[in-house]
Amino acid sequence: MKKIYTHVAVAKTAEGFGIALDGRPLRTPGGRPLAVVHELLATAIAAEWAAQNEVILPETMPMTQLASTALDRVVPNRQAIIDQLVNYGGTDLLCYRAANPRDLTERQEDVWQPLVDWVSVDLGAELVVTSGVVPIAQPESSLAALRRIIEAYDDFRLAALQSAVAAMGSLILGLALTEGRIGADDAFRASQLDETYQIEFWGEDEEARLRREGLRKDVAAAAHFLELC
Repeated sequence: MKKIYTHVAVAKTAEGFGIALDGRPLRTPGGRPLAVVHELLATAIAAEWAAQNEVILPETMPMTQLASTALDRVVPNRQAIIDQLVNYGGTDLLCYRAANPRDLTERQEDVWQPLVDWVSVDLGAELVVTSGVVPIAQPESSLAALRRIIEAYDDFRLAALQSAVAAMGSLILGLALTEGRIGADDAFRASQLDETYQIEFWGEDEEARLRREGLRKDVAAAAHFLELC
């Protein structure tokens, strides 16, 4: 998409803070006014648009994308998204451990178990841990506790959580990031623990490296979005 505006500004609106391109309000891909409650977030979104050159590159505007997701997807589909996130909790990455080799199982115990314990103690959701890939059922009371926590998030925090969980394959890691238990780098490394172990033995091809880098950027963007909110 070619850039056709010259001036970007944050404008106070009835919804909070919007973005104006040459005086015209910016809208989401779904046609909604791109307005947010937090001025810091609006300023960051405006900066992304101001930094564009002759051609607008959406992939360089993660704050814009997450805000648009909140307005276009989360608002009209909030309950379905919450259900999807709770389903991640039912099959969480951190609850499925390797049976061997020992050095991998020790890494999983050292990195993952403290977060599983945190969810149990601080969030009231005790989850069962198993070895292997055979599905196990998590306690309904624990899934209900996770649902209550997620339901308390506003639409913007929910959008960030959904993005982080999709990138990491773990609701536990997404909640730890959202609640400030861990930072983006630690969360991403935890999500990639198994892959990193395999890379140490077999190396990494360029396609896999690019995929991992894309996921890392998604987690970092979600963390920054949460800070601005």
